[in-house]
Amino acid sequence: MPDAAPPDAAPTPAELIGARVAELRRERGLSLSELAARAGIGKATLSGVEAGTRNPTLETLYAITGQLGLPLAAVLAEPAADPADPARDREPGFADVHGDAVTAHLHAVFEEPTATFEFYRLRIRPGRRQTSPAHSPGTTEHLSVFAGHGLAGPADEPIPLAPGVYATWQADRPHVFEAVEEVSAALMIRSPRFG
Repeated sequence: MPDAAPPDAAPTPAELIGARVAELRRERGLSLSELAARAGIGKATLSGVEAGTRNPTLETLYAITGQLGLPLAAVLAEPAADPADPARDREPGFADVHGDAVTAHLHAVFEEPTATFEFYRLRIRPGRRQTSPAHSPGTTEHLSVFAGHGLAGPADEPIPLAPGVYATWQADRPHVFEAVEEVSAALMIRSPRFG
């Protein structure tokens, strides 16, 4: 049996993400079963994410946050100290999150009265295709490519990627990421704020 972490050990990124998912689910009055069904994931998977015992993929986190009506950064970043300041930014403090083809590192989150802006450093690994589920209505993604070649954007019309390419698409429908050779890029996700 593995040794338990000391009681004063800092929580792992998976534990922090899990606690945030559970908090946001409860705030919305959803049961574990209801959110799992809406997100199209198993109840045991969601339970493991919330307990911090599963290291969730990007696809799983997008499925969860999409059904909560929130941007991905809502579970990756700590809430800002002053929620009344609409132009605040957050220092996320989390390392990389991985998907089938994509590794993303959240660098910054800026919230304006009408939208949340998430800034990521992205790496798309070759030989795999990652399909991201539709995000909240009105969400857009903006990708600036530094190196590599591949495809990204709407699943039915992906955009060719090469160094210097700037691509943008509506992310409220399924979209893909695929590399012929490793792609290094910056991704900005703009999610409208409702209410």
